[in-house]
Amino acid sequence: MAGSKIEIKTSAAKPMSGYLALPESGKGPGLLVIQEIFGVNSHIREVADLYAAAGFVALAPDAFSRVEPGVELGYTQPDLQKGMALAKQLDPAQTLADMEAAVDTLRHLPQCGSKVGVVGYCFGGTMAYKLATADKVEAAVGYYGGGIEQSLDTAKNLHCPLMLHFGEKDAHITMASVDKIKAALKDVGHVEIFVYQGADHGFNCDQRASYNRQSAMLAYGRSYNFLKNALT
Repeated sequence: MAGSKIEIKTSAAKPMSGYLALPESGKGPGLLVIQEIFGVNSHIREVADLYAAAGFVALAPDAFSRVEPGVELGYTQPDLQKGMALAKQLDPAQTLADMEAAVDTLRHLPQCGSKVGVVGYCFGGTMAYKLATADKVEAAVGYYGGGIEQSLDTAKNLHCPLMLHFGEKDAHITMASVDKIKAALKDVGHVEIFVYQGADHGFNCDQRASYNRQSAMLAYGRSYNFLKNALT
């Protein structure tokens, strides 16, 4: 399945690009797919294609467009260092506004149904949580979002279903951090949080050394059913 590039209007002078993957039927509920710090690379496009094959209208916006448009990194140490450096240049409020603009673009596509969800990974996992607590989507899924713990003051604003995935061996997000996230979200509505035994940060990406096939497949199955139930 081959997607296509589209333009997403933001407050920037130039539009942000996005990778759009459509289901075979041509229509379906919308799903924003938010990148890791490695850009809209081949892995993120494959994720968008996977959800499109499952019936979603999937859009992966170029979240780094304001600092370096078209970034596509691999998973070597230099790639990691560059991705981290790019992420540090982003203005968090502006980036959230750009992701909100991507949601609006998705909602107005003729192929998109009435509901829009989001799934994000690492950097994108945090953005998925922020979109959910900003009341911009009808459902959100976040994988190992390292910035969620620093944004728990907005947990009270959550009104849509939220699912979060974490790896037990993730040195970036400790189990103490996960427990803190669980405590902040336990009384705010439909929230499901899963910890995958033996899985590390980035366990969903089959291009990374930390890929854990069993955990990735289990997390995808849970995410698919969750999003399907919430958006259709």
